[in-house]
Amino acid sequence: MTPTVELLDPTSETVPMRRERMVAPRSLDGLTVALLDIAKPRSDVFLDRVEQRLNAVGVASKRYRKPTQSRKAPRPILDAIVDECDLVVEALGD
Repeated sequence: MTPTVELLDPTSETVPMRRERMVAPRSLDGLTVALLDIAKPRSDVFLDRVEQRLNAVGVASKRYRKPTQSRKAPRPILDAIVDECDLVVEALGD
């Protein structure tokens, strides 16, 4: 039996939206990973390490940073991630 996973959206949407869960890729070969720094302290330290590990095995990555941790990422950043990358790692910090 497949377990049910409930994902909660932290935004202020008033009507929940159903989204299908993406299937994880079998490999990162040929993919570009977006590394999104949400501007919390030390999130850059985490992403530095993730980037090193990805690059060490030949996986391409691109860095992005929100201007502030208290707001969602601006549309131009989100659009760039969608246009330029296949996956996202979002870094929390503290």
